[in-house]
Order: sequence, then structure tokens, then C-alpha cells
Amino acid sequence: MLKQALEYIVDLSHPFVRVFNGYTYADKKLIRVPEVLYAESIQTNTLTGLCDYIKSNVDDMDAKMLLHVVSPTKVRLLSALDAERGRECLMEAHALLPEFTFGRFMGHEEFCIALQSKFIKNDDRDLVLKFAGTVEDGTVTQYGDDGVTQKATVKTGLASKAEALVPNPVRLAPYRTFVEAEQPESEFIFRMRAGDGVQCAVFEADGGAWKNQAMENVKLYLQEQLKEFGSQFAVIS
Repeated sequence: MLKQALEYIVDLSHPFVRVFNGYTYADKKLIRVPEVLYAESIQTNTLTGLCDYIKSNVDDMDAKMLLHVVSPTKVRLLSALDAERGRECLMEAHALLPEFTFGRFMGHEEFCIALQSKFIKNDDRDLVLKFAGTVEDGTVTQYGDDGVTQKATVKTGLASKAEALVPNPVRLAPYRTFVEAEQPESEFIFRMRAGDGVQCAVFEADGGAWKNQAMENVKLYLQEQLKEFGSQFAVIS
């Protein structure tokens, strides 16, 4: 009985295939074994590593290759279509970026450190940094807040203070794509609140349009680095 039961279980594992009205049906999902063998893709974290691999000529590549900028943080090196209409992925680049949570309030000291270490220096970054670093604790809620503008007391000298509007909106360029490419600037809403000391946050205000610009910047970088190869490497984003 045990042998018969095992044989029955084995039979259940085989797919049942039937042709009906000219169409072929199966009771299980069938996966065709490809005739073309693909190499396992190499992983890297920089565009430099990707370009160095291409320029090293270590592996044979097709006369036409494709670099697909999948997202601001991912690029794939693909072959041309093979006989089975598939593409081999030779390398993938995944950007390593510093973590920063947009839309989360944090202490002004933590905020100032993050602003200096995780954002590209520009005029608005310096303005926000100066404001966040000189605002006086407990004054953010002393003035009207209409949802667009805020006021607070800032130190203007060793002993002097003054009322000031919280700058809004501001154009900032955080590290959001590969460091080799130009970081896109976009608009942010800068907000402050009084809690356990002064707290600050920035909120994205461009609807994600920065992603398109970041991908375009990565594309331009790759085209510049690989221009010696002519039209062999097409870059799309």
C-alpha cells in the first residue's frame, strides 16, 4: 500500500496536458528550460565600477549593448536580444546613499548635522542651516502660523535677537542618486515646531519630479564616460 501511495503522489506531480479546440492546456504552470545560458550578473555600487568593467574588455560584448537607467539608484548593463528574445544582464549598479527621512521632525542639532553631511552645499541649504542653528528655543509657536509661513526668534549677535520668517519654499539637493552624477535640486517645505526643544523637518514638494532629473543626470554621465565606444552602448532612462 505504501508503494502504491508513493507512486500516486509522484504521478500527481506530473503536469496533465490536453489539446482542446486547437489550444493547449495544462493543469500546472510549465517553465521552459532556455537553450541560451546566461552568466550571473556582477553587482557594483558605483557608476565608476560599471564604466571600468566596460572599459576593461574582460568579457566579450555584443556590437550593440544597452544601459538601462531603471531608477535614480539602479542601472543595468544588458546585451542585445538573443535567439530566444531574451537579454543577458552582465552587471547591475545599486547606489549606496546616506539615509535621511523626509517629513520627520528631528532635533535641530541632528537636523543641522544631517543638512551638512547629506545635502549638497548651496545658498538655500546655508540659509536653512543658519536659521535652524540660531532659532531660540520656545519661540516658534509665539507667532502666527498660517500653514505657509512661520515666524521665530533668531539670534543675530552675542546678545541681540530678532524676529524672522522661516524660509519657504527652499531648493535643496540631497544625495539621492549615484555620487558621480549631479544631484538634482528640488523644492522642499521647511517646517519647525516647539517640542522637546526646537524640532525641524523638510518635506518634498515637487511631486517626485526630481527622479526624472536624477535619471537624466545618470544617463548624461554614462554617455560622457562611454563616448569612446561610439554607438555600441545605448543609454536609456
